[in-house]
Amino acid sequence: MLEHCTLCPRSCGVNRIKGERGYCGADDKIRIGLASLHRWEEPCLSGTNGAGTIFFCHCPLRCVFCQNHDISGHDVAGAGKITDVSGLADTFLSLQEQGAHNIDLVTPTHYAAQIAKAIPLARSRGLTVPIVYNCGGYEAVKTLNMLDGMIDIYLPDFKYFSPYYAERYSSAPDYFDVAVEAISEMVRQTDIPVIDTDGVLQSGTIIRHLMLPGLAGDTAQILRAIASRWGNMVLVSLMRQFTPCTNLIGYPELTRRLTDTEYEDACLLMEMLGLEGWTQDAESISESFIPHFDGSGVVSDLQL
Repeated sequence: MLEHCTLCPRSCGVNRIKGERGYCGADDKIRIGLASLHRWEEPCLSGTNGAGTIFFCHCPLRCVFCQNHDISGHDVAGAGKITDVSGLADTFLSLQEQGAHNIDLVTPTHYAAQIAKAIPLARSRGLTVPIVYNCGGYEAVKTLNMLDGMIDIYLPDFKYFSPYYAERYSSAPDYFDVAVEAISEMVRQTDIPVIDTDGVLQSGTIIRHLMLPGLAGDTAQILRAIASRWGNMVLVSLMRQFTPCTNLIGYPELTRRLTDTEYEDACLLMEMLGLEGWTQDAESISESFIPHFDGSGVVSDLQL
């Protein structure tokens, strides 16, 4: 798969084994920015101990407003730590030993081939907690098919309805159609969400939508699309934590935060549509949610 990479919808076809890098910027090595317990996911994922988050470097979307831009770009040499499939499996186990309720794979798409090997390896070594595939929603169905039976919880973004904004902010004008097909496959695999007696999600799909300033109409279309296509088969997380960052030169419309009215109107629509899930209070806009990506928590024997 890495010799002619088509893991994401961009289908670059580069030979990552030989060090070629496509749009995402990743070669064949697994580079991770951070592996740690994270208590700022949705309540059913964080639980009491936190989700066992693994923040992968590089990204097939590279949205202009990305809060994790320090590790999501094409060239992130020096960021995080490099490991292999065995080290990734042991990183899963380390997080489980720390009390993680799940293994939360953040931006995993371009490493799906290695993840498909690491999960069964970790299971054979004693991993028992659910696996969360926390992605941007821009996924290739054939890649999701490869992961069928390995992923317990899908956590996709559903970013855009309009191809104009999808192109402007993520260079992906086909985003909506691709995301609809991908999320439909995720829902097929996971079925109706299952939450245990402690309130921790064991299986299912949660769709995240990060509201952007000035795009209330786009948000409304996304919420209607979720309600009409998947309804109570999914949970919805309506996020208000958009924070303007320093790399938004050329995007003046994104240099402000959401207004209370923008977010409250979206919350009301979500309720009217009968969508179950979570909304966020004002403190969610704090930049303290952004971790320090120093490679902490990654198990690796590689000397590079």
